[in-house]
Amino acid sequence: MTSSPPPSLAHVVPVIIGGGAGSRLWPASRESFPKQFIPLFGERSMFQKTLERVRDCGLRDPVIVTHEEFRFSVRRQMDSVGVSGAILLEPVRRDSGPAIAAAARFVQTRAADALVLVLASDHLITDLDAFRSAVARAAAAAATGRIVTFGMIPDRPHTGYGYVKPGAGLHDGVHAAERFVEKPDAPTAARYIAEGYLWNSGMFLFRADAFLAELGRLAPTMAESASRAVMLARPDFDFIRLDAGAFAQAPKVSIDHAVMEKTTMAAVVRAAFGWSDVGSWAAVWAASTRDTNGNSTRGDVEVLDSRNCHVQSAGPLTVVIGMSDAVVVVEDDAVMVASRDMSEKVKPVVEKLKQQGHAAATRSRRTQRPWGYYHTLDLGKRYQVKRIVVDPGARLSLQSHAHRAEHWVVVSGAAVVTVDGQERCLMENESAFIPRGAVHRLANPGKVPLELIEVQSGAYLGEDDIVRYEDAYKRV
Repeated sequence: MTSSPPPSLAHVVPVIIGGGAGSRLWPASRESFPKQFIPLFGERSMFQKTLERVRDCGLRDPVIVTHEEFRFSVRRQMDSVGVSGAILLEPVRRDSGPAIAAAARFVQTRAADALVLVLASDHLITDLDAFRSAVARAAAAAATGRIVTFGMIPDRPHTGYGYVKPGAGLHDGVHAAERFVEKPDAPTAARYIAEGYLWNSGMFLFRADAFLAELGRLAPTMAESASRAVMLARPDFDFIRLDAGAFAQAPKVSIDHAVMEKTTMAAVVRAAFGWSDVGSWAAVWAASTRDTNGNSTRGDVEVLDSRNCHVQSAGPLTVVIGMSDAVVVVEDDAVMVASRDMSEKVKPVVEKLKQQGHAAATRSRRTQRPWGYYHTLDLGKRYQVKRIVVDPGARLSLQSHAHRAEHWVVVSGAAVVTVDGQERCLMENESAFIPRGAVHRLANPGKVPLELIEVQSGAYLGEDDIVRYEDAYKRV
């Protein structure tokens, strides 16, 4: 049982930034379902771990800022760990500056005295007690009007992180932030560490009014656009949609460039709580449990005469023999093999694949839906085969298709199938035929997931061939 949090933490509202393209951990992570939502360490995703962390620290319910495409994934993963909170939807991606500005304004409208703790949804933190202590120290400084960042005590020169130089001491491990610098080359990183610089974690804690005042002074267009986006926001199902016109007027810039590098109110708290931004496959290997030969594995994997490798497979049996310092990642539609020290080169490769029009560069064969997900098993010119999994108690929209027919075969669980007003229950090994043009629905009335195989046939098989008549998730 954890001890009661310091009183100041009860005033802290976590803001979790849940966007991102996810290309650095391709092919397991894709633009359609990035790394924060996939389980890289154990059974929980990093987003779920972040939610559990703020809950276990005794903070207020979080505010999540995410892109529209991820909204149902965010809601489902919040429900899975029993954490509630507001979900703000960005109409367009505008980097961290406008996202944090809108969240701060939103928090201010709900709790004028609140402190705001900005966290990424895809960072790994292993020492909860040290994290709680650092947040408490940062909160004390933020209460005085400081805009505090968390500076990680480095254990080696790292070219993948920005750095912050601590200046004059304020109190209890908190310093004025003297200088922020971008990702350096290796010799410069070594010099920074010798000079006492800290890794810039990209996490912040501030009083909402103090931050918004500085933002208004240093980046007035961003401040005004974010404020208007919140004031004109509208509720939509379980979400809050920021106004698209207002938000689009905000410049696309990071919070470091917009505020932290310019303000005289920046502070940094020295911290060491097992932090990683998990920004490469080398970082995944470093944060994973490894065997006596230094290998980390996940999935159906066999490693022989190999050392210091990370090998994972999402399905196919993967065997690695006689390799050292390698990364092997296998998905059902893509395989990536790289030397571990070159794993940060994945992102430019993904950009090249996107330019060449490879669908696998951005989308996986598993597609998330508010009711569950489907996985494309085979796709031909006039047919498509999917494995569909529907969550307990969930149902698809009442819909029809103009260009395709569908066959459903239940593999496990129970299904309620409605076709042109006629409803029947299907059990394991039973099937249903959905003619082209029929108004139909699929629902899971049970307490376990429903799994079925769907075979589509027709002249056109695109996902836009759907007419929805009724939808519990208010999609169009």
